[in-house]
Amino acid sequence: MRLYAVKMRVIGHNDDLTEVIIEAIKEQGLKLEDNDILALTSKVIAHVENRLIKLSEVKPSRKAKESAKHFSLQPAFAELILREADKIYGGVEKAVLTLKNGILTANAGIDNKNAPIDYAALWPTDPKKWAKRLRDEIKNRAGKRVAVLIVDSGLVPLRKGTIGLALAVAGFKPIKDRRGEKDIYGKPIIITQHAVADNLASAAHFLMGEAAEKTPLVIIKGASVDFDEGVYGSEDMAMPQKECIFMGTFLAEHRY
Repeated sequence: MRLYAVKMRVIGHNDDLTEVIIEAIKEQGLKLEDNDILALTSKVIAHVENRLIKLSEVKPSRKAKESAKHFSLQPAFAELILREADKIYGGVEKAVLTLKNGILTANAGIDNKNAPIDYAALWPTDPKKWAKRLRDEIKNRAGKRVAVLIVDSGLVPLRKGTIGLALAVAGFKPIKDRRGEKDIYGKPIIITQHAVADNLASAAHFLMGEAAEKTPLVIIKGASVDFDEGVYGSEDMAMPQKECIFMGTFLAEHRY
């Protein structure tokens, strides 16, 4: 498997994202091939959708002001978290643990990084729709049958730093179910499912960076995935809360 980071200019509202992607790939002397996977950061889509909120124009509620004081946040930023989160569980300084679109994430996916001064960027309204749209448009314009992976930053409990998180996939199966297979000693695998999309998102995230790299696109070639015509969102990669080792523990009635 080979990964190529692609630099792009800063994207603006209503830019033709497909055209920008195709031109950026050409400018770097790269070529698209069938079964390439295009990993794209969700922040670029947020810019195209104008999912940028000017913090100085947000009026924080009383609850937002209390939350801001408790978690050391800007009151306007805390207000956005209250609006965007499906559920809030608690948090630490500068970060609130939330549930958003079935994903346990910090601050409901809202981010100050790589947004203009006094702005915050929200998650795209429909990453799944964007993944399909980009896949279809690239096939029509470039004549290549590629897959698309929408990436954002994620967290692992009790581990420092961010990893890649797949928000949506078009063109390959995001989960590989290994249950029923056998390990090297012939023992049956009972519960393991391979988070293929998240693994690839982390590989791409490593090249994308978290600061001023301006590499929101990564071409993944030679990935051993199950290509298909499917389109998958966070709901297709989620598990019931009671089956999640983290959430199931939080929700358990009995403690050991």
